[in-house]
Amino acid sequence: MNIKILCVGKIKEKFYTQAIDEYLKRLSKYCSVKVIEVADEKTSENASDTEISIIKNKEGERLLKQINDKDFVIGLAILGKQLDSVEFSKYIENLGIQGNSSIAFVIGGSLGLADEVLNRCQFQISFSKMTFPHQLMRVVLLEQIYRAMRIMKNEPYHK
Repeated sequence: MNIKILCVGKIKEKFYTQAIDEYLKRLSKYCSVKVIEVADEKTSENASDTEISIIKNKEGERLLKQINDKDFVIGLAILGKQLDSVEFSKYIENLGIQGNSSIAFVIGGSLGLADEVLNRCQFQISFSKMTFPHQLMRVVLLEQIYRAMRIMKNEPYHK
């Protein structure tokens, strides 16, 4: 299975990059994972709704360019479906069984995902009703993918 993590912005904090690198190393045993970052837009503190829409659309265009026709696209969105770890694992496993060998997870920037990106998604998932920094969501997503792979292989999750 090939997995792409499409993200807006670059990670600046060393502790996030170390965690991401660790999970990418662990996941290499189970699947191919590639993290693709697209440029983010500067956002002013008092951005209007119109400015926010323009920013999300610009970031969204960059994300959409990274999605192939064969990708099954899953957007991380606060209004998405919440799954526990076992349900998430079964969902990913079923995608593979159905012939989806390439999955693209999409994480928006600080303002979220553009409607055009959400419309391209075949599924939307939410990891919580709470909002998390998009940099932290990369780590959380990679950890949950790793946990899902171990659950699929019926391996104990203890790391």
